[in-house]
Amino acid sequence: MEVVRRWLVLLSMVLMIMQSGEGQLLENFYANSCPNLESIVRQEVSTKFTQTFVTIPATLRLFFHDCFVEGCDASVLISSSSGDAEKDAKDNLSLAGDGFDTVIKAKQAVEAQCPGVVSCADILALAAREVVVLAGGPSWEVELGRRDGLISQASRVTGNLPEPEFNLDQLNTLFARNNLTQLDMIALSGAHTLGFSHCDRFSSRIYSSSIDPTLDSSYAQQLMDACPQNVDPSIAINMDPETPRTFDNVYYQNLIGGKGLFSSDQVLNTDPDSEPTVSDFATNPGNFNAAFITAMRKLGRVGVKTGNEGEIRIDCTTFNS
Repeated sequence: MEVVRRWLVLLSMVLMIMQSGEGQLLENFYANSCPNLESIVRQEVSTKFTQTFVTIPATLRLFFHDCFVEGCDASVLISSSSGDAEKDAKDNLSLAGDGFDTVIKAKQAVEAQCPGVVSCADILALAAREVVVLAGGPSWEVELGRRDGLISQASRVTGNLPEPEFNLDQLNTLFARNNLTQLDMIALSGAHTLGFSHCDRFSSRIYSSSIDPTLDSSYAQQLMDACPQNVDPSIAINMDPETPRTFDNVYYQNLIGGKGLFSSDQVLNTDPDSEPTVSDFATNPGNFNAAFITAMRKLGRVGVKTGNEGEIRIDCTTFNS
């Protein structure tokens, strides 16, 4: 019996190790090796925020785009002289430079105190939490211990990020590939309460043969005024027309009012399978915040490299070798 018991214990340990690295992330991973890590990152993010509000949506979006391609491994931060890194993919060209700058500056500050210890992936995960807090959103404990990836290719981005015209099934399928549920997806979509979008990402809703009937008519006119046909492609507008600089549940109230910017936003309210969650989040900010925290922690576990996998980059924009 003792032999059987030991075999079962060993088997359970092996299974834990095989679970995509999730069990290897720890909230206190750097407690001894870099005890001031979180305060260093918090200070750097706060400093960057005082320079530009774009720091907030840019950093949060950067984390999402990183995790959905190759996992949360800072592969999106790599720069390539030949223009074929992950950040060079068409779907990533709209990532604002302030997000990259936030992580790079935080990494430099961390390296000054804890050289060669903390991954860029972990710094990005911490920075994502900090920008949510700076915008008035909830805080949470960030699991740490990720290592930086060794692959960053533009060709591997296609099909791994949600498109603005996705329907509910397409959204659910993509998120499920990353071990995220429909509830997680709806909660993470709430990040659209911050940030902006370029006009070409939603122009088909207002400039096809007819205006998308799910759009509120006054909001549709507002979009046409801000984004006339043949507008400069660099023009961008707020994702949330009501409280674009505050992390709150107004995004869901907007959906109920027909003011979702993307059809992939609006479908969350028009599809009967997701509408009850939208209604709940619109009226219960505590429920939204709790679901968002859970979803962000789960997002942070996607495809992580741990142990001897990957590396700890010294410069977030370049592989060590």
